[in-house]
Amino acid sequence: MIRSMTGFGAASRELAGGTLSVELKSVNHRHLNISFRLPPGANVWEQRLRVRLARCVRRGHVSFLITADAAPGGAGDWQVDHGRVRATLEAIRTLQDEYRIPGELDLQTFVTAAQEMLRDERSDDLSWVEAEALGEVVDEAIDELLRMRELEGGRLENDLRESIGEVAAAVDTIQSLAPQRLTRERDRLREAASELADGLRLDEGRLEQEIALLADKWDIGEEVVRSRAHVAAFEELLDAAADEPVGKRLSFVLQELNREVNTVGSKANDTTISGRVVEAKSALERLREQVENIE
Repeated sequence: MIRSMTGFGAASRELAGGTLSVELKSVNHRHLNISFRLPPGANVWEQRLRVRLARCVRRGHVSFLITADAAPGGAGDWQVDHGRVRATLEAIRTLQDEYRIPGELDLQTFVTAAQEMLRDERSDDLSWVEAEALGEVVDEAIDELLRMRELEGGRLENDLRESIGEVAAAVDTIQSLAPQRLTRERDRLREAASELADGLRLDEGRLEQEIALLADKWDIGEEVVRSRAHVAAFEELLDAAADEPVGKRLSFVLQELNREVNTVGSKANDTTISGRVVEAKSALERLREQVENIE
């Protein structure tokens, strides 16, 4: 079972002090890259969270979001931002003096600005969240992320097996056509040599030697054998355990397989074989795009 690098996981819990929520989103990346969005003052948790996630996720760009909404409490939970209150009073009085605005300054003036002048001290950090509770919620979100990455990986695996099957079928066809092509080319060369000799006696030994050299040049047996080995290696990696990252190795195998197919195409000298090479390369391109999303 393989894993995709695309996924989403979320978890939340109602605690005595409020609601703690964790969201994880992951997309493609060559390595493991984690970006955090934590409540102010909660950066002390970052390294521990990074280590916790890295134990389960090996590749991908992961956005790690934690929100902590403190439960409404008594007046003691709220603090007056005295600096903002003084600045607001001074600004209002300045406006009154400069523009000669009549009216008394009273508490009603500040009602609309209450959100700016009051702040919930407990929402500024995770001080009201216990480490054990935070770890449990984070683990729940990670488990959900992994579940979705495995689910997406399963869909990708089906597509990958279908595409690599097309490559294998094309290679099998090429292997069956190769001997026929060599026979046709040998007969064609003999006929061409006879026409050029125009009745003169041919040096059969030299002719056989030249045909053998050309046959060796056109031989694609080794490329076919290596191609089949790469297909088998690719399929074996698809059977790896879910927690084993194989994306980079799959990409490497595809590079080698593509190199062998290209060599077959350059040696083909046969329209039917060339057609199978085009089919294989088309499937390989699909595989390359799909493998980019494998962990």
